[in-house]
Amino acid sequence: MQLNQETIINQDLKENIVIEEIKVFAPATVANVGCAFDILGFALENIGDEMIFRKTSTPGIKIISKGLGNLPTNPEKNVAGVVAIEMMKNEDSSFGLEIEINKKINPGSGIGSSAASASGAAFGISKLLNRNYSTHELIHFAMQGEKLASGAEHADNVAPAITGEFALIRGYHPLDMIVIKAPKNLYCTVIHPQIEIKTKEAREMLPKEVALKDAVIQWGNVAGLIAGLHQSNYQLIGRSLQDIIIEPQRAKLIPGFYNLKMAAMDSGALGCSISGSGPSVFALSEGIETANAIKAAFDKVYFDKGIDYHLFVSAIGKTGSRLIQ
Repeated sequence: MQLNQETIINQDLKENIVIEEIKVFAPATVANVGCAFDILGFALENIGDEMIFRKTSTPGIKIISKGLGNLPTNPEKNVAGVVAIEMMKNEDSSFGLEIEINKKINPGSGIGSSAASASGAAFGISKLLNRNYSTHELIHFAMQGEKLASGAEHADNVAPAITGEFALIRGYHPLDMIVIKAPKNLYCTVIHPQIEIKTKEAREMLPKEVALKDAVIQWGNVAGLIAGLHQSNYQLIGRSLQDIIIEPQRAKLIPGFYNLKMAAMDSGALGCSISGSGPSVFALSEGIETANAIKAAFDKVYFDKGIDYHLFVSAIGKTGSRLIQ
């Protein structure tokens, strides 16, 4: 489907008939997971966006924005729209797409808002058009949306948003992604301060060079975390959830970060760090009781800071993006 400026935006003057419609859930995600910057992320369960995809009689792509955030409706400036443009390049131009995004993840939250839109779009369009894309192809499409949002084609959010579980990005050229199943009793607690941190700006503040001794420690932590997940070894997971490179740089952007971290660890967390580029902070724990105790501890730290915040407790999402009724 060859798109130009006239066909990118549907013309409301024409009668637009819906030919087919599906509804998709696109999960929130936690990326970096402490030590694994840009190479590891996991999906949350039942926390995410809802998106409706409609095949219409009018050629072009139309974005309808609902819910949180003030999303751009120009497809070229919307992450879901960018994914749609890429996926529709070789399609029949006799029909169009309408994408309705019910945003339940605040943009700039650090729990994969742009990734939910991008991965939900890749998954939803493939289902609507009955295209048998591989998981890697869907991730490739979704990464185009992440490039618009952050300036970099990283997959540590979009991959788990598509696959569920933990997704390890071993390499990008070519994309090499491995799904790692979470231990069955692993839970995540998230606090989302209602401040916005732009991913692109958070990336710009990172160091361009890393000391070899720090790199060696970080490599050991990443290896230990992956081994701990495979072995369901909660103690090893906890020892490995240490980030000595990225977290010290970004912690200053999050009010009370180290108080949150101390409260989580005192409540039994395996580890606690920044989700994505922040401002959300996550803690992993063994068992829902501990996860709820961490939630209460987070609440105690933040209740008098004068900053609105949301709290979530979630198992690790098993399915990623999926069709819903």
